[in-house]
Amino acid sequence: MTGPLENIRVIDFTRVLAGPFCTQLLGDLGADIIKIERPNIGDDTRKWGPPYLKDAQGNETNESAYYLSANRNKRSVTIDLARLEGQALAKRLIAKGDIVVENFKVGTLKKYGLAYDQIKASTPALIYCSITGFGQTGPYAPRAGYDYLAQAMGGLMSITGEATGEPVKVGIGIADIMAGMYAANAILAALHRRDVTGEGQYIDIGLLDSQVAWLTYEGQNYLSGGKVPRRLGNAHPNIVPYQTFEAADGYFVLAVGNDRQFHKFCNVAGCPSLVSDPRFATNTQRIANRKELASLLSDILIQKPIKYWTDALEKQGVPSGPVNDIREVFEDPQIQHRGMKIQMPDPARDDQQIDMIGNPIKLSETPVSYRRSPPILGQHTDEVLGEVLEMSALERKDLREKDII
Repeated sequence: MTGPLENIRVIDFTRVLAGPFCTQLLGDLGADIIKIERPNIGDDTRKWGPPYLKDAQGNETNESAYYLSANRNKRSVTIDLARLEGQALAKRLIAKGDIVVENFKVGTLKKYGLAYDQIKASTPALIYCSITGFGQTGPYAPRAGYDYLAQAMGGLMSITGEATGEPVKVGIGIADIMAGMYAANAILAALHRRDVTGEGQYIDIGLLDSQVAWLTYEGQNYLSGGKVPRRLGNAHPNIVPYQTFEAADGYFVLAVGNDRQFHKFCNVAGCPSLVSDPRFATNTQRIANRKELASLLSDILIQKPIKYWTDALEKQGVPSGPVNDIREVFEDPQIQHRGMKIQMPDPARDDQQIDMIGNPIKLSETPVSYRRSPPILGQHTDEVLGEVLEMSALERKDLREKDII
């Protein structure tokens, strides 16, 4: 087997990040992902660079690093959905698929006759997932939605950044990525139900909904306590000390999760008196006096280098670690051991490899696989139409001459 989703086919109408991240995950798990793209244009992110891949002559291609990050294990097919023949072709592919994933604005695919309610009668076992900024219903549904908006409107930025600074977004498009994760989970649940009942269903995923859902404990802190959470920089709202500190040669994270670990930390740091100090004896007291404790610890921790602290704390079972830059991440022996940096053939140069980020899922019997490099635009149009639809070379030639594919 190539994975637990072997023999599952996904017709992928997504682009940018949330949708492609979802379908790449399904592809890593073994599904056949047929990525439908606009002829001559393709996924917008193909041109979101630099950096770009280079061809054999050293010239930049249209494959950006951004595009590569979410599009492996897919086959690219170009179809002009604005044309009637293109719509008919898309319907034929959908009829051969198990899952459709799309992230157009609400109502866009309805104009092309490709919305779920327009095709479900002829494909009752189809699982159809729509990912939009605000979902299919509600007052914001017609709006275009982007990750940045979801981070802002969904409360994340209000709790990210320094206490006295401005709201800050997370350094990557985390609302997009989490929406893609929720979508993949929902699709897998729908597949299980289909195995039992034979029936497909519609899945409605909104970036804003997803962002609110993973406010998790901070959202629940507000719902339970009525107090609006505020920015704490790198500190934790419910655990102290649990934040970054400056050592003699840079920053590291100290993650004291309970009173026992705090006792051990104080012994390592040479400040056992803090354990009996009534301001810091318990986590509840440390939360109430977090500023005073952080100031005291800062004066101690800056005196020695990061490795001194992390080595000494590891021996005592107190969690800590360096704040790595991304180069250091991929040089880390644990990251390398776990296969989080992989190599795949360069789609622009047959004799070259490209470095990519691995999938973190470890399955004992049906592991993830890396079968296809992120495709060049339209790379598999003839292959897919011939294989899936049994379309002759003459038919494909005719469609190409009409600019349908």
